[in-house]
Amino acid sequence: MLETRLLKRLDTKKRQLDALRPLPVAALNRLKEQILVEWIYNSNAIEGSTITLHETKLILETGLTIGGKSLREHFEVINHRDAIEYVEVLVNGQEPVNPFHVRQIHKLVLTRIAEDAAGTYRTTQVRIAGAAHTPPEAWLVPQQMEGWEKWLSDNPDLHPVERAALAHHRLVAIHPFVDGNGRTARLVMNLLLMRQGYPPTVILRTNRQQYYRVLAEADSGKPTSLINFIGRAVERSLTLYLEACVPQLAPSKPTESWIPLREAAQGTPYSQEYLSLLARLGRIEAIKRGKIWYTTRQAIQTYRESTEKQP
Repeated sequence: MLETRLLKRLDTKKRQLDALRPLPVAALNRLKEQILVEWIYNSNAIEGSTITLHETKLILETGLTIGGKSLREHFEVINHRDAIEYVEVLVNGQEPVNPFHVRQIHKLVLTRIAEDAAGTYRTTQVRIAGAAHTPPEAWLVPQQMEGWEKWLSDNPDLHPVERAALAHHRLVAIHPFVDGNGRTARLVMNLLLMRQGYPPTVILRTNRQQYYRVLAEADSGKPTSLINFIGRAVERSLTLYLEACVPQLAPSKPTESWIPLREAAQGTPYSQEYLSLLARLGRIEAIKRGKIWYTTRQAIQTYRESTEKQP
């Protein structure tokens, strides 16, 4: 279900990253620090936290309390860090990912926030705000989670990105907990990806509405948009790792330099708006920095050549 061009880029970049292993220690440590802050900030912000990226970094590095921010929001930062550390332990384990691991991750996410609910399946019916999907009745949750585990074991040959994206959606759809389902599902998604050698993947706060939209499409039985949305997020992480770990022995070629879409559109048959659509669909290699999409002239040329080959 991954878009053909996106799938090719993902597999190519994964092979390139694997060829660099073991990754340079200094670069890897810098990446871990950067990804940790981004991961925690964006995942919490998607759920409504008002703590900024800079404040997240301060809390993690100094333990400072940020004025005007709730105690819950501070615990969300610390808890997410602890949950990520647990996920990193599980990455190196041999036991298949199962509902016990999901409950343990959730317990870390909600500890000191909702102790009675942390790591415990819900016992009441819930509704997902703004979503047409209704999660299963509470008494069905244990059975549904067993089905989730069986689905994982029955689908080992799916592309790792597709498998992680679908597992993430299935978990959100079950909504096994009263609170913290989204954060837990994204942590589990990264556990599955990292076990296959992919770097941690961050769903950006700026993509929140698109994220909810593709989840809703998956609820209606159309998961392709979600899979490609996650695929583009995975590509972003692969790109960050490659840029940090590939030795730069000479200046980059002008055609390989990242430029804003407005500049990239010049001299091509495509408008900035059309390039933006291609970027969002994963049909050209692109990366989002803040609210601005960047691509390369080589990426556009590769896309043009792919369209010319089509009958």
